[in-house]
Amino acid sequence: NRRAAVAAYTSPDLENWTGPTFVFERPEEWWADRGIWAPEMHAYNGKYYLFLTFDSSHEFPEQWRNWRPRVKRGSQVLVSDSPMGPFTPFANRPTLPEDMMTLDGTLWVEDGVPYMVFSHEWVQIKDGTIDYIQLKPDLSATVGEPTRLFDASDAPWSIKSPEYGCHVTDGPWLYRTKAGKLLMLWSSFTTKGYAVGIAESETGKLAGPWRQRPTPLFNANGGHPMLFRRFDGQLMLALHSPNDTPNEREHFLPINEVNDDLVLASP
Repeated sequence: NRRAAVAAYTSPDLENWTGPTFVFERPEEWWADRGIWAPEMHAYNGKYYLFLTFDSSHEFPEQWRNWRPRVKRGSQVLVSDSPMGPFTPFANRPTLPEDMMTLDGTLWVEDGVPYMVFSHEWVQIKDGTIDYIQLKPDLSATVGEPTRLFDASDAPWSIKSPEYGCHVTDGPWLYRTKAGKLLMLWSSFTTKGYAVGIAESETGKLAGPWRQRPTPLFNANGGHPMLFRRFDGQLMLALHSPNDTPNEREHFLPINEVNDDLVLASP
């Protein structure tokens, strides 16, 4: 019975890879007994933080019994002195409120204050949302209550799941343009499958309000976006496609900032 783990690979060119190195292995006695989703690593204040989503089939509190599928899901922050781990959890429970079905947490720091931006899952609320909550300075726990930023149905390109009649929110990632605009990439579904859209904060602040772009950035059955720069400075979009288990693969696509916006580079 192999335990769930998170593996890291390294590459000088995004083509030749070394690994895997297992940076976190789920303990035997753990609050979640199923898979690990959406690993995301951030360097912050001299340490490295791993944001993970865990699934559990453990017993449900009564208020959760109407969730579909009946699984407990939550986002959690782990810490290490090295990007290659080992990463250690702060506690044997989700970092986010346990009465919320949450996933895909990411780090955003604004005016020196760290926040987690995350998805509040459709499984609990049917119309998924993107929310945020303040974190303690060492990211060990939350401060105050979460705040909703927008609903998946706010995006004109997001459609309801034919099976469940819901709107999905996945994978938020924030990006500040050179001129100071605050953009958020996130995923939902379109008539063509999984997609990546862009929202823009009208105030340039995390609290928004957020305005959705009318059409997706990427609409070819791939999503859960992240941005990073190659060693030569080229901005890259990372996403997985196709969104069909077990065929998902990571893709790295050049993307440019043009006229204070994000545009996929020509092939």
